[in-house]
Amino acid sequence: MGMNVPQLCIQRPVMTTLLMASFVLFGMVAYRALPVAELPSVDYPTISVSAQLPGANPETMASSVATPLERQFTTIAGLDNMTSTSAQGQTSITLQFSLDRDIDAAAQDVQSALAVAQRRLPAEMPNPPSYRKVNPADSPIFFLALSSPTQPLYVVDEYAETSIAQRISTLPGVAQVLVYGAQKFAVRIQIDPDQLAARGVGVDDLSDAIDASNVQLPVGTLDGPRQSLTLEATGQLTEASEYRRQIVAYRNGAPIRLEQLANVVDSVENNKVASWFNGNRAVVLAVQRQPGTNTIEVVDAIRGLLPTFEAQLPGSVKLDVLYDRSTSIRASIAEVQFTLILAAVLVVLVIFLFVGSASATIVPSLALPISVIGTFAAMQVLGYSLNNLTLMALTLSVGFVVDDAIVVLENILRHIEKGERPRDAALRGASEIAFTVFSMTLSLAAVFIPVMFMGGIVGRLLHEFAVTIVASILVSGVVSLTLTPMLASRFVRSHIVHKDGVVKESLMVRLSNLWFNPLRAVYGVTLRLALRHRFIVLLIFFGTLGATAWLFQIAPKDFLPSEDTGQVTISTEGPIDGSFAAMVERQRALAEIAMADPNVARVMSSVGSSGGRLTGNTGNIFLTLKPRNERPLSADEVVREMRVKMAAVPGIKAYPQNPPALRIGGRSSKAAYQYTLQAQDLTTLYGGAKDMLARIAKLPGVVDATSDMDLNGPRLLVDIDREKAAALGITAQQVEEALWTAFGQRQVSTIYTSTNQYEVLLEVAPEYQSDPAALSRLYLSSESGTLVPLTALATVKRGVGALTVNHQGQIPSVTISFGLEQGTSLGTAIDRIHAAEQEAGLSAAITTSFQGTAQAFQDSLQGLGLLLAMAVLVVYIVLGILYESFIHPLTILSGLPAAAVGAVLTLLFFDLSLSLYAFVGIVMLVGIVKKNAIMMIDVAVVQQREFGKSAVDAIYEACIVRFRPIMMTTAAALAGALPIAIGFGQGHESRQPLGLAVVGGLLLSQLLTLYITPVIYTYMDHLHRVGRRRHAPHPVPASAE
Repeated sequence: MGMNVPQLCIQRPVMTTLLMASFVLFGMVAYRALPVAELPSVDYPTISVSAQLPGANPETMASSVATPLERQFTTIAGLDNMTSTSAQGQTSITLQFSLDRDIDAAAQDVQSALAVAQRRLPAEMPNPPSYRKVNPADSPIFFLALSSPTQPLYVVDEYAETSIAQRISTLPGVAQVLVYGAQKFAVRIQIDPDQLAARGVGVDDLSDAIDASNVQLPVGTLDGPRQSLTLEATGQLTEASEYRRQIVAYRNGAPIRLEQLANVVDSVENNKVASWFNGNRAVVLAVQRQPGTNTIEVVDAIRGLLPTFEAQLPGSVKLDVLYDRSTSIRASIAEVQFTLILAAVLVVLVIFLFVGSASATIVPSLALPISVIGTFAAMQVLGYSLNNLTLMALTLSVGFVVDDAIVVLENILRHIEKGERPRDAALRGASEIAFTVFSMTLSLAAVFIPVMFMGGIVGRLLHEFAVTIVASILVSGVVSLTLTPMLASRFVRSHIVHKDGVVKESLMVRLSNLWFNPLRAVYGVTLRLALRHRFIVLLIFFGTLGATAWLFQIAPKDFLPSEDTGQVTISTEGPIDGSFAAMVERQRALAEIAMADPNVARVMSSVGSSGGRLTGNTGNIFLTLKPRNERPLSADEVVREMRVKMAAVPGIKAYPQNPPALRIGGRSSKAAYQYTLQAQDLTTLYGGAKDMLARIAKLPGVVDATSDMDLNGPRLLVDIDREKAAALGITAQQVEEALWTAFGQRQVSTIYTSTNQYEVLLEVAPEYQSDPAALSRLYLSSESGTLVPLTALATVKRGVGALTVNHQGQIPSVTISFGLEQGTSLGTAIDRIHAAEQEAGLSAAITTSFQGTAQAFQDSLQGLGLLLAMAVLVVYIVLGILYESFIHPLTILSGLPAAAVGAVLTLLFFDLSLSLYAFVGIVMLVGIVKKNAIMMIDVAVVQQREFGKSAVDAIYEACIVRFRPIMMTTAAALAGALPIAIGFGQGHESRQPLGLAVVGGLLLSQLLTLYITPVIYTYMDHLHRVGRRRHAPHPVPASAE
């Protein structure tokens, strides 16, 4: 059937033209509909659960809240990973599900689990646990900053949280809107303990009085015969001035007003958080997307609301876009599109350089746009997007989608040069080469079959890449056997002129042959030499085979290359016992360093929150970098520079990092990679973790090693003497509530307005909040009504305790995070950590594992080796079926070691690691390199069978006859990969290793396989003949006709 396709298309040019036009038409329509993304959708379905129990210490939160929830969550199907962090009064649990789980279905299961677990949770919890479809470790995709030189921050916050954040939260794809430096309005009542004692008012009495003075209850209606009236009462107090005059008690018949006992001020809910935008106080909104949603679509929806927001804001409030993740994504996609066009131009120039004719260049070149545009239709049908990987696949395919057309055209040209008419030459040439083209197309597509069925995060990441390449290959195969022979029969004739029986070549053909014919002559001489000294060539082959194994062993390995996305995040940490004011001062010093850097465009700095929990000694700095062409340093170089500069600021630690394009894992950390230790016994766990942290921090190439093990948080233990308390008629609950009221910023009432709710907070005055001696000034009301000092029924002891308690899969854990210096690969770091672990001699009760990206890297090492083996095996099977031979596929694949050696050597030369993308380039070489051997062997088999030539003469003749298409297809593949290998523009860091692997592999394999494959063919032919003499004759290999 395949033999008749070229003839049919040559005889029916209108049908062929319309068929190709349909490919282009549907492809162009599909292109306009394809969404744009950075990468294929590879997000793990992730859900974050949060719960609060005010006043509970981390140990209590872990045992009474986290553990019951975790136990229930383990019953959910498809749960891959579960981590929890319990801090003072709050627990956060991150649930990561398998890739094939639908996040909405998983959310329903989580909701059901929460309902079942509710009865096992403490009754004192003010609200049931809540969940969001978000990975808390993901970097926000969009930042907005609101500031005002004249308005109070709580007014700015009202616009930020009520008008803007709530509206953005309703957009499809938005998981949550984080508020940095939230300054929500609140009334603060700052009591003076001395005044309370002097007037005989207890802390608990004061709390009850405030709560009773601010009420908003339904008071009913008057329903008369003619009129109905709604009753209202002025029980609601809305600002500090109204609270000051409230009577809280009577002593000796005289009223005691609140202003006599406390300073009442209009303030904010949390005055221990703050944020700045370019040095000015601001409220910053950070938008996180739901896993699996399209970043550009979410950002476009947000930007569509910005004009409405700006119109609603008063002129005194300024709205700035601090960061837009889609900017770098769009720039990266635009660069890949430019690279695609550049590769296409280079490929066309390569064809012209070899054939020397415009018409002969146009014929195979048409396969390029038709194959690429036609692939867009397949992408649309499959629900793919225009992302870095699919566009990179198309760019690389540019180099070999023309290969089939080149092979067909070159064979047709050979017949034209012999004097045949173009139509006859097209019929004969296309029919002769049809099996070769079919073999090349099918075997090249077969390389990617294992990738298409690969599981896990790597399989999901590469699936669209593989299918896109396969689609373009199949379309190009169709074009080469339909359009190419049809066009060649009508248009390829001008470069050969037959006049009076004399063959005349055009000027461009003569110029082309001027350099090509000597090259082919040199190759002929050297090939003869190689065939005479076959054993030496065989040794070279085995040398490349051994070099392949050795180079794969020593090559540094990474997961994904670091990419410059125009942002740098910096986690900061001050002393555990440091004050908020001191932390602010140090944080601002770091922010000033960042703002002075010429690479930085905008700076957001915040203090008082870390990983979703409020902590006064931590902060974050977010840097938006200038466009890459406007700054001298890359993001990684900025990170290194900031690390050095910020280390000079005393009293604070800074952990800068370049956020990865693909976040794997749900635990927030201060560095890119995580190593986790687990054990049931906390003493054993903490001892082992402390030892390993010290060892990892000393490893060469490792930077910013830190852990989530906060064990030295200073504490004051109020030890209640229950017998004394009972004798005085005071309960333990009274004691703890009094402490909570004084030092816990306790909410004692709520202010309701038409658009929001605000808190009334009770606390001791600021001057008493940092002095442990203030505890002696607290008095409680006894059963008889007298005031009793706290020190009369409790003693205060100093101590230390954990600030957080972490679990991994229900088991207590400590996670050590670390970064890497430039030039240190992740594989090397993991090997060194394993060695340090062996040296440490950890207890058998401790289990260790890498998490997040490091874990995905370890999994990929196992999967990628199998992937390469499966790719080779699948190609062997396909070739064996096509050639009905066990021998020929081995000969065809003999060039693979040389390609692998060339790829790895090139990466080492450019000081690059063998990353996932580079490995994909090596897998691609399996498909590309064998094309040369296929073209050689097809002709050699015919020469032996039909002309009775020896194996040596047959393969020599085949190499000379096919030398031009071999050189053309290799040069075209090089031209397609060269723009990627050179590496320029946004996101080139991730593309360059793949391009270099392909270019390096092609160069070395082309140089060696031109000699190795012919020699291997002769040896394999000898083995075949020996085997045929010993056993029954094998079937003759399938005809190439």
